[in-house]
Amino acid sequence: MRALLALVALLGAAAAPAAGVAAPYDVNGITLGARESEVREAFPSAFCQPLEWKSVAADRRCDDSRISFGGVPARVTFYLKHGAVQAFDVGFNPRDLERVVAFLKSQYGAPASERTETITRPGKEEQKIYKAAWRKGDVTAQVTVRLGTRYGRLEVSRGDFAQKIYEVK
Repeated sequence: MRALLALVALLGAAAAPAAGVAAPYDVNGITLGARESEVREAFPSAFCQPLEWKSVAADRRCDDSRISFGGVPARVTFYLKHGAVQAFDVGFNPRDLERVVAFLKSQYGAPASERTETITRPGKEEQKIYKAAWRKGDVTAQVTVRLGTRYGRLEVSRGDFAQKIYEVK
């Protein structure tokens, strides 16, 4: 009986994340490494196609323009290589920034960095950009919002994907 209890405890510990360690970054249950079939199952209206350019980082993409992410309307693009998700980005309206960031903080804890930058250029209006980033190992999740525009984005990738995706083979 004691051995059975020890086995149950061990299995339970293996199934649950360690205390203080958040679950992997995801979009409605789809994480890095998920198969294209999982993306299509979770997002039945996603349009999957070969990438429009040759890249060492990905060979396909799946787009869905009508999703809910953290309770806000959003759109998503998954980047795949050899049938597995390598990265994804979620676009949302900046008016939903507080809700998106609150959702991410509830899922992943406090960001590793969070700031608002002000960009000034001669003869142009000041531009404020909000950025928050979470990191786990070599995986980064970053929210970038140009305040006062229609641009809000969460990007999740492993390693140097963000640089490699636009490098042409």
